[in-house]
Amino acid sequence: MLHRKKGIVMKIGYARVSTLDQNLDGQMDALKAAGCERIYTDMASGKNTARPELQKMIDTLREGDTVVVWRLDRLGRSTADLLGLVNGWAEKGVGFQSLSESLDTRGAMGQLMLTVFAAFAEFERNLIRERTLAGLAAARARGRMGGGVRKINNEDKKRIAEMYRSGALTVREIGTQFGVTRQTVYRALAELGVKTGV
Repeated sequence: MLHRKKGIVMKIGYARVSTLDQNLDGQMDALKAAGCERIYTDMASGKNTARPELQKMIDTLREGDTVVVWRLDRLGRSTADLLGLVNGWAEKGVGFQSLSESLDTRGAMGQLMLTVFAAFAEFERNLIRERTLAGLAAARARGRMGGGVRKINNEDKKRIAEMYRSGALTVREIGTQFGVTRQTVYRALAELGVKTGV
């Protein structure tokens, strides 16, 4: 539990990664730069509602506080869950900011934009999932289940980076879709300057 004097309000950050293949450094740096005085972190799927640090953060929130995340999908993976959290905080006088989307809910426009951004984030994840399933089905049809030796082009590398940044897939799942090893995925990410913690 976070202890503080009565009447003191804070910017409180929340960061999350889905797997051991990702790290929190980029999110932590951005949240600190935004003025967060306390940052809670979880390593769990966004679909997993049992996120202990998120619950601890919620328990510390007071009227006037602002919750800050690096990107909307770090807080929730579905529009309903995300809006449920943020609207619940708003009722208690707690604001919400998402840095990547330049979103601040302390106003009518911010509330509207939150709904729009959350819907698009969920739509994007569904598209990535559909492409992944289609890729895996195609690989199975060709008798290749991933891990094979294959060269990837620049377009493949860009798609790999997009999938990795979305947090919707693990490095292994990305590799399976492209028919390459995890090492090849990490190499592609490194060539594009994407931080992976490896």
